[in-house]
Amino acid sequence: MDVEQFRKAGYAAIDQICDYYTSLEQRDVKSAVKPGYLLEQLSTTPPTKGEAFPAIAADFQKLVMPGITHWQHPKFFAYFPSVVTFESILGDMYSSSVSNPGFNWSCSPACTELEQLVMEWMVTILGLDDVFRTSSGKGGGIIGTSASDMCLTAAIAARERALRVLAREHHNANGTATPTEGPTDIPFSVRSESTNKLVIYGSTQTHSIGVKTALLLGLPFRALPVKAEDGYALRGDVLQAAIEEDIKKGFVPFFVIGTVGTTSSGAVDYIAEIGEVVRQYPTAFLHIDAAWAGMAWALPEQREMLRLAEVNKYGDSVCTNAHKWGLVGFDCSLFFVRDRRDLTEALDVTPTYLRTKEADAGTVIDYRNWQLALGRRFRSVKLWFVMRGYGVEGLQAHLRNGIDLCSDLASVVSKDSKFEIVAPPRLGLLCFRLKKEGANAAELDGLNVELNSRLAARPDVHLTQTILKSEDAGEIFCIRFAIGALRTTKQDVDEVWAEVVKDSDTLLLEGDRLKN
Repeated sequence: MDVEQFRKAGYAAIDQICDYYTSLEQRDVKSAVKPGYLLEQLSTTPPTKGEAFPAIAADFQKLVMPGITHWQHPKFFAYFPSVVTFESILGDMYSSSVSNPGFNWSCSPACTELEQLVMEWMVTILGLDDVFRTSSGKGGGIIGTSASDMCLTAAIAARERALRVLAREHHNANGTATPTEGPTDIPFSVRSESTNKLVIYGSTQTHSIGVKTALLLGLPFRALPVKAEDGYALRGDVLQAAIEEDIKKGFVPFFVIGTVGTTSSGAVDYIAEIGEVVRQYPTAFLHIDAAWAGMAWALPEQREMLRLAEVNKYGDSVCTNAHKWGLVGFDCSLFFVRDRRDLTEALDVTPTYLRTKEADAGTVIDYRNWQLALGRRFRSVKLWFVMRGYGVEGLQAHLRNGIDLCSDLASVVSKDSKFEIVAPPRLGLLCFRLKKEGANAAELDGLNVELNSRLAARPDVHLTQTILKSEDAGEIFCIRFAIGALRTTKQDVDEVWAEVVKDSDTLLLEGDRLKN
């Protein structure tokens, strides 16, 4: 494809994208294809000769698009939102046009410096403490792929920090050489003897990133219990008891995940309580997973509920995803650290071929030393485009719209005796279940499993299920209604809820007929 062919294909692609968005409301929100549908239609043999691009684009529309679930659909209420805007799409186009690995400043200075700028903007927008600014000289921010990857990154930094603490203790006790900086400076004896003693802590409501991080590091993850009366949030005394129990067994606390906005119910852990516990143990590191709810820190009226002041005081690292509710297309995960040395002392490996005079002089940031991978995408462009296009007020208006729609829905649900709101509504998330007079816990779960199955079979409704587990209420199967798509209106919410009510009425009526 030459420049003129690209120009023509690009115009056609933009037209197709525009047509897609103008037709979204006429489409079902979910794909109706069966597993293997695409593999059955595509050749298993790679093409020997190149094809004309119009044929490729036509196959995308004909074969690929039928298998797409429309996350930008105004009636998409599953999982959490994954909002994209036209500004973000254009940003991805521009960044792809200057493709480069961006691993250090000299690769393309603009890649590093634009990222520094937009991450400074996000500290301001989200109300984070100034220590999380790169310009502070202490902490800083980086754009990553996902909250999962950034949790793993934080855990590796925390592991190395804990091992350095243990190495110093080993030196003090034995008079042996003490490490200074970096992973290779930790004595092998300390690394081999201590690593397997390290423990990661979260709750039963912590996202699966906690368990996956532990699996990748080969370390245990303790999922601590929560209570429904606490809004499914982790308390400090529960963490304290678990850590003390483990210490008596010879284990070492090194990584605690506190969540602001759990996936299942939107719960906000008691960060101050947890933070005070973490501070008692020199080896422990507090990571704040705010993947979904963190973007709502942009709203001053939500900061107290989302414990921002506590996060600023106690968090060693903080992560939130602009690619969920923040108007930026996937992927764009915002990761901040209180002390950048936690990252560089764990991840800075610089062979001769990666050295530069700017980095040696300490005048630039090389983001490769803040992440697991060497190369990295130019993600800051789309964030820059979005924030310039929408401004803080535009972002805030989008967030408030989702919150208001959820509040309206919660009011409707609470007035319908057929339903129960099973966790405090949080931002754009409502968890509910269908009730039935005289039914026990197992029967209620079965009833809601069936309701969820019926809703899942519909192409025009997309909700997701979860199980809330607590010490005081046991396990509750419920359905999540997550609002946040850019084009969602009150009418969309009302229409989908009407379908939920219709299926619920049918299900209850069928049950009554069987009983009679």
